[in-house]
Amino acid sequence: EVQLVESGGGLVQPGWSLRLSCAASGFTFSMSDLTWARQAPGKGPEWVSGIDNDDRTYYADSMKGRFTISRDNAKNTVYLQMNSLKPEDTAVYVCNAKGGFFNFWGQGTQVTVSS
Repeated sequence: EVQLVESGGGLVQPGWSLRLSCAASGFTFSMSDLTWARQAPGKGPEWVSGIDNDDRTYYADSMKGRFTISRDNAKNTVYLQMNSLKPEDTAVYVCNAKGGFFNFWGQGTQVTVSS
């Protein structure tokens, strides 16, 4: 059974940090391109960051310098380190794993940035 399970979300104050994790199982994680996306209340989905199977990383402009994506193929886990969080970062964060013949999504984890 394929699973992508996100964790690490929560309620934090502006300027704080969070590290999200997405634990995968049921497919060849090391061959996957991995993505974090988010959806804020009342808004459409937004691509946040990606890391391919050669460890090349990509970021949306508004996340550059604040967010860092990484992967641990031994643990089948992708991470999103989020620093200097802003209220506009409030959203459900979802991970995605994509390969030649598959495209899987997790259920998401809520991040709320508020004072």
